[in-house]
Amino acid sequence: MPQVMLYLDQDTERLMRESAQAAGVPYSRWVASLIRGAAGTSWPATLVAAFGAFPEMPLASELRTADVPDSPRERW
Repeated sequence: MPQVMLYLDQDTERLMRESAQAAGVPYSRWVASLIRGAAGTSWPATLVAAFGAFPEMPLASELRTADVPDSPRERW
């Protein structure tokens, strides 16, 4: 398994240590989960579950058909 060396200031290292301990996982697993989350290519499950949760929101196509004049633009 490849190894990576990180240089962290003391406050950041303390936050990492406390967070990993609170999650009950080793530091390396905690950091790896953050990297997977930040670099992942799929939507988080909580976000996917929220799709369609606001039925009262109009669709973009409905908003674009409204006869509402655009706001006047300022000249520079």
